[in-house]
Amino acid sequence: MNKLTGLIAAPHTPFDRNNRVNFSAIDQIAALLIEQGVTGAYVCGTTGEGIHCSVEERKAIAERWVQAADGKLDLIIHTGALSIVDSISLTEHAETLDILATSAIGPCFFKPGSVDDLVDYCASIASAAPSKGFYYYHSGMSGVSLDLEQFLIKGNERIPNLSGAKFNNADLYEYQRCLRVADGKFDLPFGVDEFLPAGLAVGAIGAVGSTYNYAAPLYLAIIEAFKRGDQAQVTSLMDKVIAIIRILVEYGGVAAGKAAMEIHGIDAGDPRTPIRALTSAQKADVVAKMRDINSV
Repeated sequence: MNKLTGLIAAPHTPFDRNNRVNFSAIDQIAALLIEQGVTGAYVCGTTGEGIHCSVEERKAIAERWVQAADGKLDLIIHTGALSIVDSISLTEHAETLDILATSAIGPCFFKPGSVDDLVDYCASIASAAPSKGFYYYHSGMSGVSLDLEQFLIKGNERIPNLSGAKFNNADLYEYQRCLRVADGKFDLPFGVDEFLPAGLAVGAIGAVGSTYNYAAPLYLAIIEAFKRGDQAQVTSLMDKVIAIIRILVEYGGVAAGKAAMEIHGIDAGDPRTPIRALTSAQKADVVAKMRDINSV
């Protein structure tokens, strides 16, 4: 099984002034990612507000990403939803598309009570797209905090197309245990942007993140410096990453990230409620601060 390498962006879903999906902006985002050396896109995840989109919207978004990527990006389509019926419908649709894999976050209202329950849940989703890989989306935002190592061990027996997991967790001990399951079989793209050097240090070869939408060259430089063993350069570049993350913490990751796309001339619109939209002044502050970081 081939593993994801390099940077996989978690793109925003752009909305227009009427809160409808802005499909032409998807084309712009895809072109930017390809131009900046990003190798893949994780579509309709947390950053992409997938849970805030209807099933019909999500199918149309997935189709547009396939068209916009034109075979130049590895596409993972997140099909997790509050209803298993919706999730299976989205996954069956994804099976018809030219993509690498599907993915689903743990059910975040009624939660699985055990690893076995989570494996059963993911098996029912993954089987709806048997020709595609499947990545479990391991994120604290779901409220599902079951042991991922055990999930992979049991999933290896129950889910034939299990590729691995999108690892959005700061627990590097868990990450290292998971890398060793089934003799290193599983792909575990690392999902905490501000911890990227730590992820690389314990074995990550690919990373999924939201800041790769607008700051990919910075992270690619970090990866190259890490490979050269230039720790001083890694630390210096991480100064910029920390400055970027401070802005996201100040204004909210999705809202600030969407505003940051203006650096590249892309209007990603506002996030959907209940995420608070930024004011014009706040957006301008985000863009100004991001430009300052990139110019240093």
